[in-house]
Amino acid sequence: EVQLVESGGGLVQPGGSLRLSCAASGFTFRSAAMSWVRQAPGKGLEWVSSISSNGGGTLYDDSVKGRFTISRDNAKNTLYLQLNSLKTEDTAMYYCAKGGRSNLDYQSRGQGTQVTVSS
Repeated sequence: EVQLVESGGGLVQPGGSLRLSCAASGFTFRSAAMSWVRQAPGKGLEWVSSISSNGGGTLYDDSVKGRFTISRDNAKNTLYLQLNSLKTEDTAMYYCAKGGRSNLDYQSRGQGTQVTVSS
C-alpha cells in the first residue's frame, strides 16, 4: 500500500522560506517519478512540480519556477520541496503524490502539510 506522509509546513511571512518533506513507503520509491501538488482554499488541486525517478529531470509550474526546488533522496525514500521567496498566493495545503506530470496518481497523496504565507 502506497503511503506518503508530508511535513514541514507552517506560517511564514512573504519572502520567507520553508522546506517540505515527504516520507514514502509501500512501493519502490527509487523507481517512481514523484510530484508535489497543492490546493488553495476554495480551489482545486494544482500541480506544482515533478521529479524523475533518479532526480535527473525536474519540471515546475510557471508560477513557482525559480522560487521552488524539488529534490529527492532515494536512500531515505524521501521527497523534498524547497520553497523560497514565498508569496501570499502560495498559501495552500501541499501534497506529494506518486507519478510524474503525465501519469500523476492524485489518489496516492498523503494528508498534506499546510503552508500559510501571511504578514
